[in-house]
Amino acid sequence: MSVSRRSFFASAAIAPHLLAAPSAAPPVAYRTLGRTGLKVSTVAFGCMVTSDASVIERAVDAGINHFDTARVYSGGNNERMVGNALKPNRKKLIISSKSISNTKAGMLRDLDTSLAELQTDYLDIWYMHAKDHPGQILPELLEAQQSAKKQGKIRFAGLSTHNGHAEVIPAAIKTGSIDVILTTWNFAMGPQMEPIIKQIHAANLGCVAMKVMAGSMKLDRSYDFDRAKAALRKPGAALAALKWSLRPDFIHATIPSIRDNEQLEENLRAMREPYKADDAKVLAAWLERISPLYCRMCGACSGQCPQGLPVSDVLRILTYADGYGEFALARANYQALPEAARQTRCGDCHHCAIQCPNGVQVQDRLIRAQDLLA
Repeated sequence: MSVSRRSFFASAAIAPHLLAAPSAAPPVAYRTLGRTGLKVSTVAFGCMVTSDASVIERAVDAGINHFDTARVYSGGNNERMVGNALKPNRKKLIISSKSISNTKAGMLRDLDTSLAELQTDYLDIWYMHAKDHPGQILPELLEAQQSAKKQGKIRFAGLSTHNGHAEVIPAAIKTGSIDVILTTWNFAMGPQMEPIIKQIHAANLGCVAMKVMAGSMKLDRSYDFDRAKAALRKPGAALAALKWSLRPDFIHATIPSIRDNEQLEENLRAMREPYKADDAKVLAAWLERISPLYCRMCGACSGQCPQGLPVSDVLRILTYADGYGEFALARANYQALPEAARQTRCGDCHHCAIQCPNGVQVQDRLIRAQDLLA
């Protein structure tokens, strides 16, 4: 690890204004989501990999009040399950969903379907989803959101982005109509992301962080998920990663995926405990381990592949399998790539043109994705 990264972890571990009081911390912490005025639990509930409605219901009872899903999760089944679980408490909760459509008509159709599946008359936040280039923030998509606002179908308009943050986030702010930005933020990418995310805070927009576990912290060279999970539990890396993400006040909420009650309890614990020097040591060791494997989604490889492969998209999709252990989700996302990308085989190249600035073994990871998912 570089000296700058070590310094980054160290300063985060000791900065007094970023540490909570260990004895007085409430069970659930809340922050204001920018100009929306919404009071959201700092650990919200990412519903993408959840299949047990009782875990969602337990989170509501514990005080978590923000739940995030999307039209595309589980082929639409996720929204249906989330809607059933949250219906009895709808009025006191903050629900967000997303559309990946690239047309106004398509977005509005997705919205109507989302409302029906979630059994609600409105969404608190509705994201245009996975916009990784400024050119994808189309005027007609912004019009769809404003139209939905006027009809009372949504309260606030959002944009989510995985890659290319340095260009996409300023472009989203410039529109003047985006209220909330959902973006990647974790200990592996903190130094490069902090100045970008601070722009969201400075513009008084809501800032919600995803990918806060840096690949769900299960990345392991052996790809043995049980072994990786067991190793994870011993040093408390997932807990440390979430506590790291919660430190700064410019992050209003995080949406880690929660699969079971064990993960829920750990996430609730992250809101009660301060980030300490021991946590920094754990994350420094984990960063060394995952650096060759985990894509920081910095966008440096965009347009660099001679075969036109969307490198960061493929690496992100692979993380669903190797990180979350969600093979079906990874396979579905991979099959949604353009046919030319699906047919590309990186083993045919004698030398990879992509040299990752963060040390990711790009060609090896792409070949792994193609062998596993193509």
